[in-house]
Amino acid sequence: MGSCRAWAPPELLVLSMWLWVSSAGPTQPPGSTLRVRLAGYPRKHNEGRVELFYNDEWGTICDDDFTLANAHVLCRHLGFVAATGWAHSAKYGKGVGRIWLDNVNCAGDEKSIGDCKHRGWGNSDCSHEEDAGVICKDERIPGFKDSNVIETEQSHVEEVRLRAVVVGARRQLPVTEGIVEVRYKDGWAQICDEGWSSHNSRVVCGMLGFPAEKKVNRNFYKLASKSQPKPKRREDVGSRKRLFTERQQLNYRLHSVSCAGTEVHLSMCALEFYRGNASAACGAGSPAVVSCAPGPQFATGSAHKKKQRQQQQQGQPRIRLKGGAKVGEGRVEVLKGSEWGTICDDRWNLLSASVVCRELGFGSAKEALTGARMGQGMGPIHMNEVQCLGTEKSLWSCPFKNITQEDCKHTEDVAVRCNIPYMGYETLIRLSGGRSRFEGRVEVAVGAGAGEQPRWGLVCSEGWGTLEAMVACRQLGLGFANHGLQETWYWDASNVTEMVLSGVKCAGHEMSLSHCQHHGSSINCRNTGTRFAAGVICSETLPALGACPVPEQRLPTAASDLLLHAPLVQETAYIEDRPLHMLYCAAEESCLSSSARLANWPYGHRRLLRFSSQIHNNGRADFRPKAGRHSWVWHECHRHYHSMDIFTHYDILTPNGTKVAEGHKASFCLEDTECEEDVAKRYECANFGEQGITVGCWDLYRHDIDCQWIDITDVKPGNYILQVVINPNFEVAESDFTNNAMKCNCKYDGHRIWVHSCHIGDALSEEANKRFEQYPGQLNNQIS
Repeated sequence: MGSCRAWAPPELLVLSMWLWVSSAGPTQPPGSTLRVRLAGYPRKHNEGRVELFYNDEWGTICDDDFTLANAHVLCRHLGFVAATGWAHSAKYGKGVGRIWLDNVNCAGDEKSIGDCKHRGWGNSDCSHEEDAGVICKDERIPGFKDSNVIETEQSHVEEVRLRAVVVGARRQLPVTEGIVEVRYKDGWAQICDEGWSSHNSRVVCGMLGFPAEKKVNRNFYKLASKSQPKPKRREDVGSRKRLFTERQQLNYRLHSVSCAGTEVHLSMCALEFYRGNASAACGAGSPAVVSCAPGPQFATGSAHKKKQRQQQQQGQPRIRLKGGAKVGEGRVEVLKGSEWGTICDDRWNLLSASVVCRELGFGSAKEALTGARMGQGMGPIHMNEVQCLGTEKSLWSCPFKNITQEDCKHTEDVAVRCNIPYMGYETLIRLSGGRSRFEGRVEVAVGAGAGEQPRWGLVCSEGWGTLEAMVACRQLGLGFANHGLQETWYWDASNVTEMVLSGVKCAGHEMSLSHCQHHGSSINCRNTGTRFAAGVICSETLPALGACPVPEQRLPTAASDLLLHAPLVQETAYIEDRPLHMLYCAAEESCLSSSARLANWPYGHRRLLRFSSQIHNNGRADFRPKAGRHSWVWHECHRHYHSMDIFTHYDILTPNGTKVAEGHKASFCLEDTECEEDVAKRYECANFGEQGITVGCWDLYRHDIDCQWIDITDVKPGNYILQVVINPNFEVAESDFTNNAMKCNCKYDGHRIWVHSCHIGDALSEEANKRFEQYPGQLNNQIS
């Protein structure tokens, strides 16, 4: 990251799954007592999420550096004698609005939380996933009177679901049609459909991960609204569909819902709660029913094929997400002309983020992220001050400003987290034997048909690597993968011993291991013992990155992201005829072509294409070698350690993709050569130091060092493509592998070489890449 701002954005706009409808009193005058309340669900009257009323707005407290002393101050403010504990990571649900306080540090005797040390009101780098809560001792201070006494019956909208009532639909995921229900106490309640509109349906569908709503035949569901005893059989209704007629007692919770259609959550719409006997409510109506249209990634059957055809007809999309750990999240990038670029975060909000999410086939936005929270992009910044109304079909239809280079930097790149449909993939995979829930031997469920219990088994580790581990961690909901392991004898803590999946080969973007290539029901695994079962270590939380002085800062799951500075390759490329007597060390480390073995050593020379490589880490975690330094290999000739066998591939390709010259570079010294402003260097190779590349730093390999070349002695004159691929074997996990390759056009006349049009592999549109390369199979930088 370029600066601390990347990790401390001015504002994080977050969608909550909770709405508080309890009446707030009049705005407090300046200098009056700070108002505090407990919120969340489920909870008891003496515990909950802490919310503060400041500057006419309720907000929360971040759990960074939170202590029991802080909880004591808050509980006494609320009228309890003391605190017995506190809760982190939004245990009582995520709040809404501002996060008022962060890094709060109380001595314990303060009268108000506002008297404690903190970063300042509204100055926070947290999300609502880090909302703090307290547990107070259930004993009131004698004589204490305060308007903040907790109500045990608060009105709130928590989560929303669709309850399928059509035969067969209950077993299909995602559920796209059914009765709308809201969580109420320990069960679910319905919404009266009097006055229900398509705008309401759009909001519900967006919350559930669907981009649009569909018309639904409400008369078809009239039977579902009748309360009746459960029959022993299902009855046919109509010629094509059958409806479940067994009924639970209806319990209406909401009525008079009125949405504009642009809201990101039902709680933001005008609505009313039923009081008293809700079962007798909604006399002239029925339960609200909604039907949603899934996006292409989540459509099934004929609908999936239809959406695929539509996508092919529409051509390449003009918007994409990059750098996210989960489906439906990432840095927003847009295509302008033939070049991909980012968006500056000025005035970025949930309305604009929701337009992005729906355009990509997801639901409405959960979070609109600022300050490069999903990593910094590269290339141009195409848009700034995007101001969508929320009804637009495309982000390009929203008003925005073109920007100059002075307006924004990539430390201000925007990102989104979108609502996605529930697919149940996480129920078909689990980890066993690990020290924490983030690591272990992978076990998958197979054969879970209708009414059948799933059979759990192991995954054969042959061919198992980082890409497969990335998919497994994503399916588990555990973020990025740190390692994919082929031996797991040290995690032998389960009674599951049968191999049920083999030949797994993933591209890295799949939502489930079942979506990757595999052998199907026929298992082909040479090593069938449990010690050779596949395992993973997923990323958990990481310490603060860069130089931001925030102690013990917790971050979302993060990974590194390496990319090459393409212009420098173009500027520094040249040819050198180097005498053989100066190449003994290079030959020992396989930095010359195979024909060099037949040369008349030490006489003669090799023709080398030299260039400098400047490799940046634009991700959200430091890039570290896979192996610890206890296993690094010492090379006596160059007198340095190799921390990775292969760090980069250098290739000369013909226009049809044939490789005519190659080189490779072991990472003999991964270190922070230079860093962006406000980022401190961490890694230095001297004195057997730690190797790596810090976020916001780069490692420079100058053109004049050994092996920083391609041996082109045997290459004939002609037009070629120079390709450089970083981390080609995926030894170290990254948030994005599609930007690891750089390509240049080059022309060689036998004496001189011209290198031009250097670019990162995914920086251009598909059409521009076709014009650049003019042959199939090289349309992007995915490594096969």
